[in-house]
Amino acid sequence: MPLDPQALDPQTIDPHAYEDAAHLLDSAEEVHVGRTLQDARPPSQEEILRVENLTVEFPTEDGVVHAVRGVSYGLREREVLGIVGESGSGKSVSSLAVMGLLPKNARVKGRILFRGDDMLKMSARKQRGLRGRKIAMIFQDPMTALNPVHSIGDQLAEAVLAHELMPRKTALARAKEMLDLVGIPQAEARLRSYPHEFSGGMRQRAMIAMAVINNPDVIIADEPTTALDVTVQAQILEKLLEVKDAVNAAIVLITHDLGVIAGMAHRVLVMYAGRPVELGDTDPVFEEPRMPYTAGLLGSIPSLEGGGSSRLRPIKGTPPSLINLPTGCPFSPRCPLATDVCREQEPPLAETDSGGHYAACHHWDKLAAVEDPTVFFRTESETVA
Repeated sequence: MPLDPQALDPQTIDPHAYEDAAHLLDSAEEVHVGRTLQDARPPSQEEILRVENLTVEFPTEDGVVHAVRGVSYGLREREVLGIVGESGSGKSVSSLAVMGLLPKNARVKGRILFRGDDMLKMSARKQRGLRGRKIAMIFQDPMTALNPVHSIGDQLAEAVLAHELMPRKTALARAKEMLDLVGIPQAEARLRSYPHEFSGGMRQRAMIAMAVINNPDVIIADEPTTALDVTVQAQILEKLLEVKDAVNAAIVLITHDLGVIAGMAHRVLVMYAGRPVELGDTDPVFEEPRMPYTAGLLGSIPSLEGGGSSRLRPIKGTPPSLINLPTGCPFSPRCPLATDVCREQEPPLAETDSGGHYAACHHWDKLAAVEDPTVFFRTESETVA
């Protein structure tokens, strides 16, 4: 049956079910987070954010860019929702729509409900009151997100003073507490430092401190470990989980790294060509993918089992243009299971054989019939062997 946005209420999740998630992605670049979901407080039943049939379009001289097409999900308190997909799949645009940070020429439709109130119908003033206070964002590149001519302390204090009336000295004291919380040494002295005086990892920690300084209900983390080495990535992600519990926030985690999703997320949303193509709890999606694109992503991860001699399994082809989308399923030109029906009709996001697991594929049953769905993406050399 087609997916009803109202049916996306997250199921009760046992955090101990993720104990063995890391083994799914035995990758050379996988980040092993020391503080995993077993240590974190489980999500509550209270839903704080719901996105329903979100659509974002950008008119251009070449045509309309269909950046986001019908995204729907729910988010509960203390839950971590991972959003994955190739570049250009609409991950960041959908989150910028939630923040109300899209350019003026963007055409946004659907509903974004924060505690029952539709943010798309709010006045600009009311949206500003929520942004940074109730819904915060950790941007992908902290060097460009931070102002180079203001000290770290001034920028953190400004984030507080934009929403609360208090003496600047009090705001700076809170800024120091946040730098302590995210693990920056000599926090009081570092308040006077400028962004270029911080390392990449410290700048990312400062961005996390800025995001949580007002105790938000939702934190959107857009590629929070980009351009950081693996050791620093692990430290940042571990700190992010600690801070999440400290302020009782939920996280929308946007990333290309499936290892991070396996270790951190309760649920995962896979996007392709601007729309969701698979949604469910992390374990079922990773162990039993029901969309060929998800299986291709999992199969393209480098493995240590071959001793470095095995070749990568790429997904052939490139993502389609969001201006001139192909008829039918956008993934059909790259899909090894594609048939005529795939090229003629775009499949709806519908529930598969297991409850709460949704996929947009006409042939999800073929994936369910094999033990390892990544077999469809094996290279010719592997097939011959």
